[in-house]
Amino acid sequence: MSSGSSATGFFPHGADGSGNNGVYSPRARRPVNPAVERAFNEELRRGSASMSSPMNRNSSGTGTPAPPEDAPPSVKATSAARRELRRKQRMFPTIEYRSRLSYFDPNSDYTNFRGFFVLFWIGLAVMAITAMTRSWKDTGNLLSFRQWPLFTQNIGELAASDLLMVGSTTITLPMHRLYKNSRGLLSWNGGGMILQILFQAGWLAFWIGWPFMRDWTWTAQVFLTLHILVLFMKMHSYAFYNGHLSSTLNRLQQLDLPIGPTTPMNSAVRYRTSLPDYTTQPSANPITNIHIAHTEAEHDQLPPVLQLREDLAIELTSPMGNTSYPANLTWANYFDYLLCPTLCYELEYPRMSSRSYAELFYKTLAVFGCIFLLTLTSDEFILPVLETSQARLHPPATITNTLMPPHITQAEKALIFAETVSSLLFPFLITFLLTFLTIFEYALGAFAEITLFADRHFYSDWWNARDWLEFSREWNLPVHNFFRRHVYSASQTSGCVSRPAATALTFFVSAVAHELVMGCITRKFRGYGFFFMMLQIPFVAVQRLEWVRKRTLLNNVIFWVCMIMGLSLLCALYVLV
Repeated sequence: MSSGSSATGFFPHGADGSGNNGVYSPRARRPVNPAVERAFNEELRRGSASMSSPMNRNSSGTGTPAPPEDAPPSVKATSAARRELRRKQRMFPTIEYRSRLSYFDPNSDYTNFRGFFVLFWIGLAVMAITAMTRSWKDTGNLLSFRQWPLFTQNIGELAASDLLMVGSTTITLPMHRLYKNSRGLLSWNGGGMILQILFQAGWLAFWIGWPFMRDWTWTAQVFLTLHILVLFMKMHSYAFYNGHLSSTLNRLQQLDLPIGPTTPMNSAVRYRTSLPDYTTQPSANPITNIHIAHTEAEHDQLPPVLQLREDLAIELTSPMGNTSYPANLTWANYFDYLLCPTLCYELEYPRMSSRSYAELFYKTLAVFGCIFLLTLTSDEFILPVLETSQARLHPPATITNTLMPPHITQAEKALIFAETVSSLLFPFLITFLLTFLTIFEYALGAFAEITLFADRHFYSDWWNARDWLEFSREWNLPVHNFFRRHVYSASQTSGCVSRPAATALTFFVSAVAHELVMGCITRKFRGYGFFFMMLQIPFVAVQRLEWVRKRTLLNNVIFWVCMIMGLSLLCALYVLV
């Protein structure tokens, strides 16, 4: 690397800046000023504990001794200036060789690969242009979507049904007001929880069966089914969290009465991990400020009754202290929650100060662009493969024998199936990535912009997952948070379910939901999706063994191979078998 190109950006590897055995790690390519960075690198070399050779310690350039350490600053500056001028005037600039890491080295701290994201979209644009050119040559039209009638059919009935379905969830709010105001059979712990479970089960069964009764196309049915599952989780979280708060409010009100043997004194159930300090951030609710007059450090010194009263009051207050139960039981709060890109209800969410309409337009446009690319990928690379394989597996009867179609051996069927799976590998990889971007980056981002929802952390770096449990935690954070809160933790709260059993139960519920979606797409409930989802449990157990867990790269390779193979394999199983 030439002296003039030292701005390619390498810095000492290690958090302390001292380097990792002198190995330099890459950083951003373009510093603000190359001369400043060159001087910075020189200063780092001079500030090292010792140089690797006597020549480096005693020379500032060819034939020029370096000034001693105790030389005046003017002498050091003059020496540095002479060295820099000689370097610029040389016919062949000096190439500096150091122990440096490459950008893709596993030990490198460099993480900015946005250029590959740009390259991904350029590749998709090339794919779309190539497909349109081929369509123009074959049909005379730039686009010939065979699936377009599937999008337009049933669209009016779908819109009306979807609005009616959303409206039917609003029954939850008056039902919960009934639970809050009841002290007997219809209280949440009395019979309200059972009534809510029965309502949710009936609601789910009716709306899942509605598209089957109306014989909709698979596109309309899948859209409604996904929306059903989203609204069901939202409705469940709203009902059960507010049900918990209604029980907490009843307990707090009981403490206002004379304490007796029947007064429940067990500890308050708290969903947050630490107490907010309302002495430095007072609540907007004056009643809450009366109840909470001590900091967390003073909490344990209070009498048991006051401790319980404070814990219950904190549980009824949002983490930011601006809203408390039951002031949240309003129609505005409920509809705002329906629009927020989250599946877990809270009394209050962090909000942005302003809305970016340009960002909203960009994300909305990206949603439709991704849907266009998904349709193009399906029409050009998935449907033709499946249709060809179907025709090969079920050939028509021959002219000489119209009663018996040609016989195909099991070996030939297996070969056709294997060819189908291999042909679908790359198209389903593209479909998977586009689906991920459509939902978690653009659709949820658009709803976050509409509602000013500040927490845009909808996914983590799932592409680095080492096992399926890590992938399930990181690729879909809204669903993961719902399952952790309302399935995994809720099952453990009962006291009769262990952690492994709670994990298995969570996978079971997720597997049922995935099988439902696959059944809606293919109109076949074969259990393939359910089986492969449950197969992740023993697979994760093997990957969590100590001698396997240490092999990070191998586990990530296995994850990606299984992901790509699994998608095309499931499609071939549901369509061809």
